[in-house]
Amino acid sequence: MRDRVRFLLGRRARQRWIHLVLGGALAMPYFLVGSVILGPVTGSTDVFGSFPLQLASFGVGLPIAAVTSLFPLTRPLESAAARWLCGVAADRLAPGPARTRDEKGRTAAWFTLHLGLGGIIAGMSLALPPFAAVLIALPLFAGLRGTRLGLPEVLDHIWALALAPVVGVASLVALAGCAAGCGALLARWAPALLGPSPEDRLAAAEARAADLAVRNRLARELHDSVGHALSAVILQASAARRVLDSDPEFVREALAAIEDTTRRTVGELDAVLGVLREGDAPGTAPAPTLGADLDGLLSRTRAGGARVTATVDADPEALPPLLSREAYRIVQEGLSNALKHAGERVAAEVRIAVAGGDLEITVENPVTGPAPSRPGGGHGLRGIADRARLLGGTVTAGTAGPAGDIWRLYVRLPMKGPA
Repeated sequence: MRDRVRFLLGRRARQRWIHLVLGGALAMPYFLVGSVILGPVTGSTDVFGSFPLQLASFGVGLPIAAVTSLFPLTRPLESAAARWLCGVAADRLAPGPARTRDEKGRTAAWFTLHLGLGGIIAGMSLALPPFAAVLIALPLFAGLRGTRLGLPEVLDHIWALALAPVVGVASLVALAGCAAGCGALLARWAPALLGPSPEDRLAAAEARAADLAVRNRLARELHDSVGHALSAVILQASAARRVLDSDPEFVREALAAIEDTTRRTVGELDAVLGVLREGDAPGTAPAPTLGADLDGLLSRTRAGGARVTATVDADPEALPPLLSREAYRIVQEGLSNALKHAGERVAAEVRIAVAGGDLEITVENPVTGPAPSRPGGGHGLRGIADRARLLGGTVTAGTAGPAGDIWRLYVRLPMKGPA
Protein backbone atom coordinates (compact mmCIF):
# COMPACT_ATOMS: atom_id res chain seq x y z
CA MET A 1 0.00 0.00 0.00
CA ARG A 2 2.82 2.38 0.85
CA ASP A 3 4.46 1.75 -2.52
CA ARG A 4 1.22 2.60 -4.32
CA VAL A 5 0.84 5.83 -2.40
CA ARG A 6 4.46 6.71 -3.13
CA PHE A 7 3.88 5.98 -6.83
CA LEU A 8 0.88 8.33 -6.88
CA LEU A 9 1.97 11.09 -4.53
CA GLY A 10 5.66 10.55 -3.74
CA ARG A 11 8.36 13.14 -4.33
CA ARG A 12 9.30 11.71 -7.71
CA ALA A 13 5.64 11.54 -8.77
CA ARG A 14 5.12 15.19 -7.81
CA GLN A 15 8.21 16.25 -9.76
CA ARG A 16 6.99 14.37 -12.83
CA TRP A 17 3.60 16.02 -12.41
CA ILE A 18 5.32 19.41 -12.49
CA HIS A 19 7.15 18.29 -15.62
CA LEU A 20 3.83 17.47 -17.28
CA VAL A 21 2.27 20.76 -16.24
CA LEU A 22 5.24 22.59 -17.75
CA GLY A 23 4.62 20.64 -20.95
CA GLY A 24 1.00 21.83 -20.86
CA ALA A 25 2.18 25.42 -20.40
CA LEU A 26 4.49 25.04 -23.41
CA ALA A 27 1.58 23.63 -25.41
CA MET A 28 -0.60 26.73 -24.87
CA PRO A 29 0.94 28.91 -27.63
CA TYR A 30 0.56 26.08 -30.12
CA PHE A 31 -3.05 25.55 -28.97
CA LEU A 32 -3.78 29.24 -29.61
CA VAL A 33 -2.18 29.04 -33.06
CA GLY A 34 -4.28 25.95 -33.78
CA SER A 35 -7.45 27.78 -32.74
CA VAL A 36 -6.56 30.70 -35.02
CA ILE A 37 -6.10 28.31 -37.93
CA LEU A 38 -9.17 26.21 -37.16
CA GLY A 39 -11.62 29.12 -36.66
CA PRO A 40 -11.72 30.32 -40.29
CA VAL A 41 -11.57 26.75 -41.59
CA THR A 42 -14.67 25.67 -39.62
CA GLY A 43 -16.42 29.03 -39.87
CA SER A 44 -16.73 29.16 -36.08
CA THR A 45 -16.39 32.46 -34.27
CA ASP A 46 -16.13 30.87 -30.80
CA VAL A 47 -13.63 28.02 -30.87
CA PHE A 48 -13.23 28.15 -27.09
CA GLY A 49 -16.94 27.60 -26.59
CA SER A 50 -16.85 24.16 -28.19
CA PHE A 51 -14.99 21.32 -26.50
CA PRO A 52 -14.55 19.33 -29.77
CA LEU A 53 -13.07 22.41 -31.44
CA GLN A 54 -10.73 22.88 -28.49
CA LEU A 55 -9.49 19.31 -28.89
CA ALA A 56 -9.11 19.86 -32.63
CA SER A 57 -7.12 23.05 -32.03
CA PHE A 58 -4.87 21.13 -29.66
CA GLY A 59 -4.39 18.45 -32.31
CA VAL A 60 -3.50 21.03 -34.97
CA GLY A 61 -0.97 22.68 -32.67
CA LEU A 62 1.03 19.52 -31.93
CA PRO A 63 2.47 19.12 -35.47
CA ILE A 64 3.53 22.76 -35.32
CA ALA A 65 5.27 22.00 -32.02
CA ALA A 66 7.08 19.10 -33.68
CA VAL A 67 8.44 21.44 -36.34
CA THR A 68 9.64 24.04 -33.83
CA SER A 69 11.42 21.30 -31.84
CA LEU A 70 14.15 21.41 -34.50
CA PHE A 71 15.47 24.51 -32.75
CA PRO A 72 18.98 23.53 -31.49
CA LEU A 73 18.32 24.29 -27.82
CA THR A 74 15.26 22.06 -27.62
CA ARG A 75 17.06 18.81 -26.88
CA PRO A 76 19.48 20.21 -24.24
CA LEU A 77 16.61 21.92 -22.41
CA GLU A 78 14.34 18.90 -22.59
CA SER A 79 17.19 16.63 -21.48
CA ALA A 80 17.86 18.85 -18.47
CA ALA A 81 14.17 18.85 -17.54
CA ALA A 82 13.94 15.06 -17.90
CA ARG A 83 17.05 14.64 -15.76
CA TRP A 84 15.94 16.90 -12.91
CA LEU A 85 12.18 16.29 -12.89
CA CYS A 86 11.72 12.81 -14.36
CA GLY A 87 14.70 11.29 -12.54
CA VAL A 88 16.47 9.99 -15.65
CA ALA A 89 20.20 9.35 -15.21
CA ALA A 90 22.41 11.91 -16.93
CA ASP A 91 24.50 9.27 -18.73
CA ARG A 92 21.36 8.02 -20.50
CA LEU A 93 20.61 11.42 -22.05
CA ALA A 94 22.42 13.34 -24.77
CA PRO A 95 23.36 16.83 -23.53
CA GLY A 96 24.12 18.43 -26.88
CA PRO A 97 21.79 19.63 -29.65
CA ALA A 98 20.41 17.24 -32.23
CA ARG A 99 22.67 17.00 -35.30
CA THR A 100 21.65 13.99 -37.37
CA ARG A 101 18.28 13.35 -38.94
CA ASP A 102 17.67 10.49 -36.52
CA GLU A 103 18.37 12.67 -33.49
CA LYS A 104 16.12 15.44 -34.79
CA GLY A 105 13.31 12.98 -35.44
CA ARG A 106 13.57 11.48 -31.96
CA THR A 107 13.68 14.96 -30.42
CA ALA A 108 10.54 15.97 -32.33
CA ALA A 109 8.77 12.81 -31.15
CA TRP A 110 9.74 13.51 -27.52
CA PHE A 111 8.70 17.17 -27.68
CA THR A 112 5.34 16.26 -29.20
CA LEU A 113 4.80 13.53 -26.59
CA HIS A 114 5.76 15.86 -23.75
CA LEU A 115 3.46 18.64 -24.89
CA GLY A 116 0.61 16.27 -25.78
CA LEU A 117 0.56 14.42 -22.46
CA GLY A 118 1.37 17.63 -20.61
CA GLY A 119 -1.58 19.45 -22.19
CA ILE A 120 -3.96 16.65 -21.19
CA ILE A 121 -2.69 16.41 -17.61
CA ALA A 122 -2.58 20.20 -17.21
CA GLY A 123 -6.19 20.48 -18.40
CA MET A 124 -7.26 17.72 -16.03
CA SER A 125 -5.35 19.40 -13.18
CA LEU A 126 -7.28 22.63 -13.79
CA ALA A 127 -10.73 21.07 -14.21
CA LEU A 128 -10.93 18.04 -11.90
CA PRO A 129 -9.93 19.48 -8.47
CA PRO A 130 -12.75 22.14 -8.39
CA PHE A 131 -15.26 19.59 -9.64
CA ALA A 132 -14.12 17.03 -7.06
CA ALA A 133 -14.25 19.64 -4.28
CA VAL A 134 -17.86 20.47 -5.14
CA LEU A 135 -18.85 16.78 -5.13
CA ILE A 136 -17.13 16.16 -1.80
CA ALA A 137 -18.73 19.20 -0.16
CA LEU A 138 -22.18 18.67 -1.72
CA PRO A 139 -23.68 16.51 1.05
CA LEU A 140 -22.57 19.09 3.62
CA PHE A 141 -24.24 21.92 1.74
CA ALA A 142 -27.48 20.50 0.43
CA GLY A 143 -28.61 23.99 -0.55
CA LEU A 144 -26.10 24.01 -3.39
CA ARG A 145 -28.43 21.77 -5.35
CA GLY A 146 -30.78 24.63 -5.93
CA THR A 147 -28.17 27.13 -7.06
CA ARG A 148 -27.01 27.98 -10.54
CA LEU A 149 -23.95 25.75 -10.48
CA GLY A 150 -25.39 23.64 -13.26
CA LEU A 151 -25.41 20.41 -11.27
CA PRO A 152 -27.18 17.48 -12.91
CA GLU A 153 -30.70 16.60 -11.79
CA VAL A 154 -29.61 13.14 -10.69
CA LEU A 155 -28.11 14.77 -7.61
CA ASP A 156 -31.65 15.37 -6.37
CA HIS A 157 -31.69 11.71 -5.37
CA ILE A 158 -30.40 10.78 -1.93
CA TRP A 159 -28.33 7.85 -3.20
CA ALA A 160 -26.61 10.10 -5.76
CA LEU A 161 -25.95 12.69 -3.10
CA ALA A 162 -24.38 10.01 -0.87
CA LEU A 163 -22.12 8.79 -3.69
CA ALA A 164 -21.01 12.29 -4.70
CA PRO A 165 -18.04 12.41 -2.24
CA VAL A 166 -16.93 8.95 -3.41
CA VAL A 167 -16.97 10.11 -7.02
CA GLY A 168 -15.07 13.27 -6.06
CA VAL A 169 -12.34 11.34 -4.25
CA ALA A 170 -12.19 8.79 -7.08
CA SER A 171 -11.72 11.59 -9.63
CA LEU A 172 -8.79 12.98 -7.62
CA VAL A 173 -7.24 9.51 -7.37
CA ALA A 174 -7.76 9.06 -11.11
CA LEU A 175 -6.04 12.40 -11.75
CA ALA A 176 -3.08 11.38 -9.61
CA GLY A 177 -2.96 7.99 -11.34
CA CYS A 178 -3.03 9.54 -14.82
CA ALA A 179 -0.31 12.03 -13.89
CA ALA A 180 1.87 9.31 -12.32
CA GLY A 181 1.36 6.98 -15.28
CA CYS A 182 2.14 9.65 -17.87
CA GLY A 183 5.18 10.76 -15.87
CA ALA A 184 6.46 7.19 -15.67
CA LEU A 185 5.87 6.80 -19.41
CA LEU A 186 7.90 9.91 -20.18
CA ALA A 187 10.71 8.77 -17.86
CA ARG A 188 10.78 5.40 -19.61
CA TRP A 189 10.85 6.88 -23.12
CA ALA A 190 13.31 9.68 -22.37
CA PRO A 191 16.49 7.58 -22.88
CA ALA A 192 15.16 6.22 -26.18
CA LEU A 193 14.09 9.60 -27.56
CA LEU A 194 16.58 11.98 -25.92
CA GLY A 195 19.45 9.55 -25.43
CA PRO A 196 22.60 9.27 -27.54
CA SER A 197 22.42 7.67 -30.95
CA PRO A 198 23.93 4.21 -31.60
CA GLU A 199 26.96 5.97 -33.12
CA ASP A 200 27.39 8.06 -29.96
CA ARG A 201 27.09 4.96 -27.78
CA LEU A 202 29.69 3.17 -29.88
CA ALA A 203 32.04 6.15 -29.66
CA ALA A 204 31.56 6.31 -25.89
CA ALA A 205 32.22 2.57 -25.58
CA GLU A 206 35.37 2.90 -27.67
CA ALA A 207 36.53 5.80 -25.50
CA ARG A 208 35.94 3.76 -22.34
CA ALA A 209 37.79 0.79 -23.85
CA ALA A 210 40.72 3.02 -24.80
CA ASP A 211 40.80 4.52 -21.31
CA LEU A 212 40.71 1.04 -19.77
CA ALA A 213 43.54 -0.09 -22.04
CA VAL A 214 45.65 2.88 -20.96
CA ARG A 215 44.94 2.15 -17.31
CA ASN A 216 45.86 -1.50 -17.75
CA ARG A 217 49.09 -0.56 -19.51
CA LEU A 218 50.03 1.89 -16.76
CA ALA A 219 49.20 -0.74 -14.13
CA ARG A 220 51.54 -3.19 -15.87
CA GLU A 221 54.27 -0.57 -16.05
CA LEU A 222 53.97 0.20 -12.34
CA HIS A 223 53.86 -3.46 -11.37
CA ASP A 224 56.85 -4.44 -13.47
CA SER A 225 58.99 -1.43 -12.63
CA VAL A 226 58.22 -0.94 -8.94
CA GLY A 227 57.82 -4.66 -8.24
CA HIS A 228 61.19 -5.54 -9.70
CA ALA A 229 62.86 -2.62 -7.94
CA LEU A 230 61.47 -3.60 -4.54
CA SER A 231 62.45 -7.24 -5.01
CA ALA A 232 65.95 -6.29 -6.06
CA VAL A 233 66.40 -3.73 -3.26
CA ILE A 234 65.21 -6.19 -0.61
CA LEU A 235 67.65 -8.86 -1.75
CA GLN A 236 70.52 -6.38 -2.11
CA ALA A 237 69.93 -4.98 1.38
CA SER A 238 69.62 -8.48 2.86
CA ALA A 239 72.85 -9.63 1.24
CA ALA A 240 74.68 -6.48 2.35
CA ARG A 241 73.48 -6.88 5.92
CA ARG A 242 74.86 -10.40 6.19
CA VAL A 243 78.36 -9.46 4.98
CA LEU A 244 78.47 -6.00 6.53
CA ASP A 245 81.57 -6.81 8.62
CA SER A 246 83.29 -9.37 6.43
CA ASP A 247 83.02 -7.91 2.92
CA PRO A 248 82.84 -4.08 2.90
CA GLU A 249 83.48 -3.97 -0.86
CA PHE A 250 80.40 -6.05 -1.57
CA VAL A 251 78.37 -3.83 0.78
CA ARG A 252 79.49 -0.74 -1.13
CA GLU A 253 78.48 -2.35 -4.43
CA ALA A 254 75.11 -3.39 -3.01
CA LEU A 255 74.42 0.11 -1.66
CA ALA A 256 75.40 1.64 -5.01
CA ALA A 257 73.05 -0.80 -6.76
CA ILE A 258 70.24 0.11 -4.33
CA GLU A 259 70.82 3.80 -5.02
CA ASP A 260 70.82 3.28 -8.79
CA THR A 261 67.75 1.03 -8.67
CA THR A 262 65.70 3.44 -6.59
CA ARG A 263 66.77 6.45 -8.68
CA ARG A 264 65.74 4.77 -11.92
CA THR A 265 62.48 3.53 -10.41
CA VAL A 266 61.56 6.98 -9.15
CA GLY A 267 62.18 8.34 -12.64
CA GLU A 268 59.94 5.68 -14.20
CA LEU A 269 57.31 6.29 -11.52
CA ASP A 270 57.34 10.02 -12.29
CA ALA A 271 56.92 9.24 -15.97
CA VAL A 272 53.89 7.02 -15.36
CA LEU A 273 52.31 9.50 -12.93
CA GLY A 274 52.92 12.27 -15.47
CA VAL A 275 50.89 10.32 -18.00
CA LEU A 276 48.12 9.87 -15.44
CA ARG A 277 48.05 13.58 -14.63
CA GLU A 278 48.50 15.17 -18.04
CA GLY A 279 48.00 12.46 -20.62
CA ASP A 280 51.59 12.62 -21.90
CA ALA A 281 53.76 14.74 -19.65
CA PRO A 282 56.71 16.34 -21.48
CA GLY A 283 60.19 16.07 -20.08
CA THR A 284 59.67 12.80 -18.19
CA ALA A 285 62.13 9.93 -18.26
CA PRO A 286 61.88 7.72 -21.37
CA ALA A 287 60.72 4.13 -20.99
CA PRO A 288 63.62 1.64 -20.67
CA THR A 289 64.44 -0.49 -23.70
CA LEU A 290 66.26 -3.75 -24.24
CA GLY A 291 69.08 -2.12 -26.20
CA ALA A 292 69.81 0.72 -23.78
CA ASP A 293 68.99 -0.76 -20.38
CA LEU A 294 69.51 -4.55 -20.43
CA ASP A 295 73.08 -4.37 -19.08
CA GLY A 296 72.00 -2.14 -16.20
CA LEU A 297 69.12 -4.48 -15.36
CA LEU A 298 71.45 -7.47 -15.23
CA SER A 299 74.07 -5.68 -13.13
CA ARG A 300 71.50 -4.45 -10.61
CA THR A 301 70.07 -7.96 -10.29
CA ARG A 302 73.54 -9.44 -9.77
CA ALA A 303 74.34 -6.85 -7.10
CA GLY A 304 71.95 -8.63 -4.74
CA GLY A 305 73.83 -11.91 -5.02
CA ALA A 306 71.90 -13.50 -7.87
CA ARG A 307 74.01 -15.38 -10.41
CA VAL A 308 72.56 -14.24 -13.70
CA THR A 309 73.98 -15.30 -17.04
CA ALA A 310 72.74 -13.73 -20.24
CA THR A 311 73.11 -14.87 -23.83
CA VAL A 312 72.05 -12.33 -26.40
CA ASP A 313 72.06 -13.63 -30.00
CA ALA A 314 70.36 -10.56 -31.41
CA ASP A 315 71.07 -6.89 -31.89
CA PRO A 316 68.88 -5.11 -29.32
CA GLU A 317 69.59 -1.74 -30.96
CA ALA A 318 67.98 -2.96 -34.19
CA LEU A 319 64.67 -3.92 -32.57
CA PRO A 320 61.59 -1.74 -33.14
CA PRO A 321 61.13 0.68 -30.21
CA LEU A 322 57.83 -0.80 -29.04
CA LEU A 323 59.16 -4.35 -29.21
CA SER A 324 62.34 -3.32 -27.40
CA ARG A 325 60.37 -1.69 -24.56
CA GLU A 326 58.03 -4.63 -24.08
CA ALA A 327 60.89 -7.14 -24.29
CA TYR A 328 62.75 -5.25 -21.55
CA ARG A 329 59.70 -5.41 -19.28
CA ILE A 330 59.30 -9.12 -19.96
CA VAL A 331 62.94 -9.83 -19.03
CA GLN A 332 62.57 -7.61 -15.97
CA GLU A 333 59.48 -9.45 -14.77
CA GLY A 334 61.08 -12.84 -15.47
CA LEU A 335 64.04 -11.94 -13.25
CA SER A 336 61.67 -10.54 -10.59
CA ASN A 337 59.84 -13.87 -10.47
CA ALA A 338 63.16 -15.70 -10.16
CA LEU A 339 64.22 -13.48 -7.25
CA LYS A 340 60.89 -13.79 -5.46
CA HIS A 341 60.43 -17.54 -5.84
CA ALA A 342 63.99 -18.90 -5.91
CA GLY A 343 65.78 -16.62 -3.43
CA GLU A 344 68.64 -14.16 -3.58
CA ARG A 345 71.28 -16.78 -4.51
CA VAL A 346 69.31 -17.92 -7.52
CA ALA A 347 71.19 -18.94 -10.65
CA ALA A 348 69.07 -17.50 -13.44
CA GLU A 349 69.75 -17.77 -17.14
CA VAL A 350 68.48 -15.32 -19.72
CA ARG A 351 68.54 -16.09 -23.44
CA ILE A 352 67.50 -13.61 -26.12
CA ALA A 353 67.63 -14.65 -29.76
CA VAL A 354 66.01 -14.04 -33.14
CA ALA A 355 64.64 -17.11 -34.92
CA GLY A 356 62.34 -17.26 -37.91
CA GLY A 357 61.49 -13.58 -37.78
CA ASP A 358 60.53 -13.77 -34.09
CA LEU A 359 62.25 -12.53 -30.96
CA GLU A 360 62.60 -15.35 -28.45
CA ILE A 361 63.06 -14.61 -24.73
CA THR A 362 63.79 -17.41 -22.27
CA VAL A 363 64.31 -16.99 -18.52
CA GLU A 364 65.16 -20.12 -16.49
CA ASN A 365 65.94 -20.71 -12.83
CA PRO A 366 65.98 -23.72 -10.49
CA VAL A 367 62.79 -24.39 -8.54
CA THR A 368 63.83 -24.05 -4.91
CA GLY A 369 60.61 -22.69 -3.42
CA PRO A 370 56.92 -22.26 -4.20
CA ALA A 371 56.47 -21.38 -7.84
CA PRO A 372 53.47 -20.03 -9.68
CA SER A 373 51.08 -22.85 -10.48
CA ARG A 374 49.99 -21.69 -13.93
CA PRO A 375 50.70 -19.01 -16.54
CA GLY A 376 48.89 -15.87 -15.53
CA GLY A 377 48.45 -17.13 -11.98
CA GLY A 378 50.15 -13.99 -10.64
CA HIS A 379 49.94 -10.38 -11.68
CA GLY A 380 53.44 -10.52 -13.21
CA LEU A 381 52.81 -13.49 -15.46
CA ARG A 382 49.42 -12.06 -16.37
CA GLY A 383 51.11 -8.82 -17.37
CA ILE A 384 53.65 -10.72 -19.49
CA ALA A 385 50.82 -12.57 -21.21
CA ASP A 386 49.02 -9.25 -21.89
CA ARG A 387 52.17 -7.70 -23.37
CA ALA A 388 52.80 -10.70 -25.59
CA ARG A 389 49.20 -10.87 -26.76
CA LEU A 390 49.15 -7.19 -27.75
CA LEU A 391 52.26 -7.80 -29.86
CA GLY A 392 50.82 -10.95 -31.44
CA GLY A 393 53.14 -13.26 -29.52
CA THR A 394 52.83 -16.28 -27.25
CA VAL A 395 53.88 -17.11 -23.68
CA THR A 396 54.72 -20.45 -22.06
CA ALA A 397 55.53 -20.64 -18.36
CA GLY A 398 55.94 -23.68 -16.14
CA THR A 399 58.29 -26.32 -14.85
CA ALA A 400 60.69 -28.05 -17.22
CA GLY A 401 63.54 -30.52 -17.12
CA PRO A 402 63.51 -34.29 -16.51
CA ALA A 403 62.73 -33.86 -12.82
CA GLY A 404 60.63 -30.74 -13.18
CA ASP A 405 63.20 -28.77 -11.19
CA ILE A 406 63.52 -25.87 -13.64
CA TRP A 407 61.11 -22.97 -13.95
CA ARG A 408 61.06 -21.73 -17.52
CA LEU A 409 59.47 -18.61 -18.99
CA TYR A 410 59.46 -18.68 -22.78
CA VAL A 411 58.11 -15.75 -24.80
CA ARG A 412 57.97 -15.54 -28.57
CA LEU A 413 57.29 -12.11 -30.10
CA PRO A 414 56.99 -11.41 -33.83
CA MET A 415 59.43 -8.82 -35.11
CA LYS A 416 56.60 -7.43 -37.25
CA GLY A 417 53.13 -7.74 -35.83
CA PRO A 418 50.15 -5.88 -34.41
CA ALA A 419 50.94 -3.00 -32.06
